[in-house]
Amino acid sequence: MTLVGKGKHPMKLFIAGFSTETNTFLPFPTGETGFAATLALGRASTQAPAHMISAPLIEWRRRAVAEGHQIVESLCAAAHPAGTTVRAVYERVRDMILGDLRAALPVDIVLLNLHGAMVAEGYDDCEGDLLVRLRALVGPKTVVGAELDLHCHTTRAMFDNATCLVAYKEYPHTDIVPRAADLYRICIAAARGEVRPTTGVYDCRMIGMWRTTVEPMQGFVARMQAREGRDGVLSVSFGHGFPWGDVPDVGAKTWVVTDSDRAKAERLAAELGRELWAMRAETPIAALSVDAAIDRALAAPRGPVIVADMADNPGGGTPGDNTAILRHLVERNVPSAALGYLWDPLAVEICRTAGVGARLDLRVGGKAGRVSGDPLDLDATVTAVSNALEQTGLGCSTVALGAAAAIHVAPGIDVALVSERCQAFSPDGFTRLGIHPAQKRLVVVKSYNHFYAAFAPFATEVLYALTPSGLPCDFATIPYRKFDRPYWPRVADPFA
Repeated sequence: MTLVGKGKHPMKLFIAGFSTETNTFLPFPTGETGFAATLALGRASTQAPAHMISAPLIEWRRRAVAEGHQIVESLCAAAHPAGTTVRAVYERVRDMILGDLRAALPVDIVLLNLHGAMVAEGYDDCEGDLLVRLRALVGPKTVVGAELDLHCHTTRAMFDNATCLVAYKEYPHTDIVPRAADLYRICIAAARGEVRPTTGVYDCRMIGMWRTTVEPMQGFVARMQAREGRDGVLSVSFGHGFPWGDVPDVGAKTWVVTDSDRAKAERLAAELGRELWAMRAETPIAALSVDAAIDRALAAPRGPVIVADMADNPGGGTPGDNTAILRHLVERNVPSAALGYLWDPLAVEICRTAGVGARLDLRVGGKAGRVSGDPLDLDATVTAVSNALEQTGLGCSTVALGAAAAIHVAPGIDVALVSERCQAFSPDGFTRLGIHPAQKRLVVVKSYNHFYAAFAPFATEVLYALTPSGLPCDFATIPYRKFDRPYWPRVADPFA
């Protein structure tokens, strides 16, 4: 029996997820193996333990079942950030989702968990391409909603073909499930004819990274949320953009979804965008050189001081095997430090073969390319090995780090080596290898800011260091070729 209907009657919902964040400046592609773990779940990701991409689908299923709606679940495919997605891989997964939708028609609502910064060979706007094809299948009246990572590129194709787009508000992304709930409520109301979502967009003409855990961004997020649910405002989003994607629509944008009032949506989006512009000088990270960060950490009255290796952040697509900070720690004989998670499958295998207690001349890091820097040769002792290490991700998810090993380098440096490339979200990946960050003087994490939620509570200070290779963190000098509009900080006033 078909459950397609309006009013308070049961409805039919189609849900899917397809996500990766593409750094177009990196030489190594995102391919089949990048999506392998999630694709292996097929059309049952909501029956498996939650991860960042499946968590919204789990929330949508939970709510829909409780309200008596029918759910048709398609794929939920995700890959860690890396270089441009292989064309055949993107097209195959896209067409599988579209094929599932075609078989499920008619439906009342489509809910998608996307990223917003996926780029494939031949497709600068993967999310827009998917939404255009999806809209052609379901027709103009079906409600189509998508949740986006706030590090998204937003395009005209995305806004024109979705009924409602909702982005995370927090960086680190601790609000993935609440934003999924927001999208669900808006789309259900739209399908019932109770609201007519209408979107206004404002181009902030800025490229940067905004940490919502500290002021002034913490207050800005609170003001965004205070606008929602009042005077016909359904949702407010700030898409920070992803600086390392060379596409025509890179950059920060605000958008507001109202009930049938485009003029109000555009006014409020512009008001919030101008507020962001006014605080532009207060939001950038004060990054230090490697030596300056180590000096400051060692001068602190007590530890642990957390130092983010922000340029070698696998969450931005880099390998996570740059050795610049580790080299400085070793050369300076830092007496109490930990570093992780350093991606080096070969070093991990050597450690696992040698076993706990083995002392090795071990070459680590520097393997993936120029962004990796040089390898580092260490006199190392293996202190722990793991066949399948995990760390806690954002929210309730777990993130695989693969086979792993801990090594100790005199006088007091411990390194967590992993075989699955991933940024540091949580200290429990360290502790499961017998490394205790809370007891160290200095802890280096390969992450830009997602580490903050789990590491900052026990840190005496959080610092950000720039290594000489990896992500280009001077946003004024990123060598864009496809993006050619003026933006801050490249020009002082892009609105002139």
